[in-house]
Amino acid sequence: MTVSDYYEILGITSASTLDEIKRAYRKKAREFHPDINPVPEAKDLFIAVTEAYEFLMTYRQKTLSDQEAYDQAMEDWRKYRQDRSRYRARAYARAPYHKFRDTNFYKTTRIFDGTTIIFSMIISILVLSMTIFGYIYRIHHPIPGLKDPTITMLVIFILFGMSLFVLSFIYLKVYFQTRQKGNSI
Repeated sequence: MTVSDYYEILGITSASTLDEIKRAYRKKAREFHPDINPVPEAKDLFIAVTEAYEFLMTYRQKTLSDQEAYDQAMEDWRKYRQDRSRYRARAYARAPYHKFRDTNFYKTTRIFDGTTIIFSMIISILVLSMTIFGYIYRIHHPIPGLKDPTITMLVIFILFGMSLFVLSFIYLKVYFQTRQKGNSI
């Protein structure tokens, strides 16, 4: 297969970003996984989609640079990784979809995962609490020679912490909705 075949299998263009490649793979893997799709050629399509994803994630940058790097990437792929990719894809195709979805390989396609979102929520709560605590502490324990803290800085940091918290909350909500949607199908 050629690089253009890999892009075509995933239904994307060569100008696609890594996030678009991941999104396309998740969609196609779900569509063609033999546990979900009873069509006889689903297994072969799933293997092809997985192979395309692995190649593009590994060699995408090299294929965009120049012809020599492209040729070297294709040769490396054919020599060392293509057979391993197909073998791994066959194993994923034999597994039930819910087990495939729990593999580390599939988890790499997530743009945001729960841990990252929860970590960002914790950071936003720390920013808020430290801002408020720091302001109150500085008011009650002034440092000689320094001005009292301004309300403007307090408001700026509270707005910053709140915006981080709201964004994290929105991403967490979307994350749980997609997890629920995936489990119910």
